[in-house]
Parts: sequence; structure tokens; C-alpha cells
Amino acid sequence: MDTVFEKIKEIFADRKKRGIIISSASAALLIAIVLGCAIYLNDYYRADYEAVAEAVAEATDIKIYEPQEKITVFSPAYESEIGFIFYPGGKVEAKAYEPLMAALASRGIVAVLCEMPFNLAVLDVGAAEGIPEMLPEVKNWYIGGHSLGGSMAASYLADNTDKLDGIVLLGSYSTADLRGSRVLSVYGSEDGVMNREKYGQYRPNLPEDFTEVIIEGGNHACFGMYGEQEGDGRATITAEEQIDLTAEYIAEFIMQ
Repeated sequence: MDTVFEKIKEIFADRKKRGIIISSASAALLIAIVLGCAIYLNDYYRADYEAVAEAVAEATDIKIYEPQEKITVFSPAYESEIGFIFYPGGKVEAKAYEPLMAALASRGIVAVLCEMPFNLAVLDVGAAEGIPEMLPEVKNWYIGGHSLGGSMAASYLADNTDKLDGIVLLGSYSTADLRGSRVLSVYGSEDGVMNREKYGQYRPNLPEDFTEVIIEGGNHACFGMYGEQEGDGRATITAEEQIDLTAEYIAEFIMQ
């Protein structure tokens, strides 16, 4: 009888050990996943604050204000009926796009910059929701974004064509069907980040008469001010020049 009890005790002891090992392994895996996510989410492109401040300061006759958290409005000093909602590129600090927003505002467009959770537009595709209602004086709304932000803006537009008049894609493409919308696609000739194969693959999602502009000498990163981006081509024009050209193309497209 004692032998039987000893065997039972051994079985339970072995099970307990296996349970502890499994629990420890699961906890270690969970910690590794959490740490990995934390490292990934905190590894992003930060805005060049000095360059951003200088560029924004050069924009004339504009107002900048935050009607709510994570939403910054760049508006002409006078009332405008044309608005543009912007989604930043993936893992890029939203502030890096303030020069572009300021340049648009100086051209008569109410530009709204959306800050994304962990700098990833994929985590808040509906960031544009409620913005038109927040600014009722604006009658015509467009949306746009850079890189991943452009793709997410396209997804939002596909479900909200009744609220928005069109989209601007910067170094980006649309996996959603936008054939019924007005579309402007802009990218740099030296862009080494945008997947050209996928750009061509998803081109049929755009209307046949969409507007495409290639900025000679421009690259992927210079739509914002956050320095060089891994894998990108070397620009032969400055970020200031690329941003100014982009603002001009957007204004011409939206205001025509």
C-alpha cells in the first residue's frame, strides 16, 4: 500500500513540475512579446523639431490650434471652405508633417493633422471621424496621407465617400477601391521605400483619370521633416523644396 501511495505522490510531483515549467515558459514568452512590442513601438522616426519650427514660422497668415487632443488644425487667417485631413506615415511622429500642413494653410486650405496611436495609422483608421462636424464652416473635405497613412486614409475614404470629395496619396497606394473618387498620387523619383510593384498592382483601384505627379529628385522621407529613412533613396532636392512642391500640387488639385 505504501508503494502505491509513493507512486501516486511521484505522479503528482511530476505533474506539478511540468506545470511550473509550462507556466514559467508561458510567462517568459509573454514577457518577451511585451518587451518586443514596446521596443518596436518606441522605435520610430522623430520629427526634426528645429527644422519644423523654422519651416512653420515661415508660413504667413495662418492660425494653428488644437480643438481636441491629437488633432491640430492649420488654418488660413481668413475663413476657408476647403479642408484636408492628413494621416502621418507609419512610425513617423506627426509633428514632422507640420511644415506641409502650414504650407497648405498658407495656400488657403484648412489642414488637419491627426496624431496616431503609437504613430501607426492602422491603429486608428477612423481618426478623421467627426472632424468635418468639428469645423462646420468647411464645406468641401479631402483626406490624404503619407505611406501607410495614405493607405489607411484610402480605407477610410472607401467607406465614407459621401463625406469626402477625394484623396491625396503621398508615396502610397490604395488597397481599397477608389474608382469613384478624385485621386492625386504624388511620389518622389528617388523614393526607395514605396513598393513600386504593389503601387502598380493596386493601380486599378484608382480611377482611370487620376492625377499622378512624380517629384524629380524627391524621395520618401522628404514629405515630412524627420531625417533620413532606412531603405530610402538619396534626394537631390531639400525637404523644404519637396514640401513646397507637394503643397502646390495638393492646392492645385483640391482647389481646381
